[in-house]
Amino acid sequence: MPPSRSPVPRKPATLSPKAWLRWSIVVALLTIVLKGLAGYVTNSMGLISDAMESFVNLASAMFALAMVTIAARPADEDHPYGHHKAEYFSSGFEGILIVGAALAILWVSVQRLLSPQPIEQLGWGLALSVASSAFNGALAWALFRAAREHRSIALEADGRHLVTDVWTSAGVVLGIIAVHFTGWLWLDPVLAIGVALNIAREGVRLVWRSSQGLMDAALDAESQAALLATLDRFKAAVPEGPQLRFDDIVTRSAGQRRFADLHMHVPGDWSLQRAAALRDALEQSLMDAVPGLRVTIQLLPLGMEARATQISEPAA
Repeated sequence: MPPSRSPVPRKPATLSPKAWLRWSIVVALLTIVLKGLAGYVTNSMGLISDAMESFVNLASAMFALAMVTIAARPADEDHPYGHHKAEYFSSGFEGILIVGAALAILWVSVQRLLSPQPIEQLGWGLALSVASSAFNGALAWALFRAAREHRSIALEADGRHLVTDVWTSAGVVLGIIAVHFTGWLWLDPVLAIGVALNIAREGVRLVWRSSQGLMDAALDAESQAALLATLDRFKAAVPEGPQLRFDDIVTRSAGQRRFADLHMHVPGDWSLQRAAALRDALEQSLMDAVPGLRVTIQLLPLGMEARATQISEPAA
């Protein structure tokens, strides 16, 4: 039985994921310039490490744009369920780049810790760093909203990376101020090491999240609850409800697309037309309740179970 049709997508209220990622590239280029100047004028390892992470932001946004473009391709003969999982590659790649940037920052920071250097032109450096953080913070807030609307892990990953960047910059600024007032030059590279560890933690989280998506994880708890509640409401609303039984419900998510498979048991003496019409109505109810859902319902007579649900263990 081929998968059932998907609902007509609603027109998004905001920009498309590709448009948001193009903006992310623009902001990454701007922050590279601002943070690079801040690190140059102050000679602060903390600000230099912060600027290095902006190059990761740029590479991540460019790769995410490429993956989102692939994910938007329609289903074809080789990919009948679409290309939605491409977004997980984007998130995983971004996580790997973040970890790589963290290792580079750690290496340079240790060298500076062994040979501390004074900080210069503090005022200009802090002003440039705060301005770049403001751009990143505003974009991250917008990306989170767009990620929820489009159910895009690529946008969410980019937003989380930018939030990490904002907190990193805030820590660097506070640390540099502390260096200025205490005169402890070693505090600057130590702060950069802390920045690197924080960046690495976020990178590992992104890689893990991507791996779970590629492993066909089930729908989130909220979506599963909505699916089950819809089944209960449907059974209570139609006259044939008491004669219906639903079981073997399996769900999975793949990027923006969601999938659900289940069995609907009906009396064996029903006509195929009657059973199919009821199934069609249930499919529409489920797709309306869970945005982006593609549902497949197998019809079975009451008292019969599908052998496909019996999972056999591989031979040793």
